[in-house]
Amino acid sequence: MTDDELLFFDSMPQMLPIYQALCHGLEQRGLAFTAKVGRTQISLRNRYVFAAVSLPWRKVKGWPEEYLLVSLGLSYHKESPRVAVATEPYPNRWTHHILLTTANEVDAELLDWAEEACQFAMVK
Repeated sequence: MTDDELLFFDSMPQMLPIYQALCHGLEQRGLAFTAKVGRTQISLRNRYVFAAVSLPWRKVKGWPEEYLLVSLGLSYHKESPRVAVATEPYPNRWTHHILLTTANEVDAELLDWAEEACQFAMVK
């Protein structure tokens, strides 16, 4: 974990364990990736960005006040109640936004999706 990654969570340190659980889960699966910290998100990338995490920057009706937003790119629309929002910015390229409020939500299903997003990013 870099200093920049730690600083990213200064405004909401309670979300850091969720991010750590996500990174640890991806590493446990043998995925090679780097984290690029920006002003509003941390991009997880292999050759290309396959996932991004961000903190809430505005209130959204019906969403919790504190969460970690995980965004994943897939080739199709993932049907799941866990997906808060899915958009298709380009044909056959879907961005899925998942809200996480606890580290326990970083489970096998979410890691499967992230691994799938990682593989999809490698072939674009």
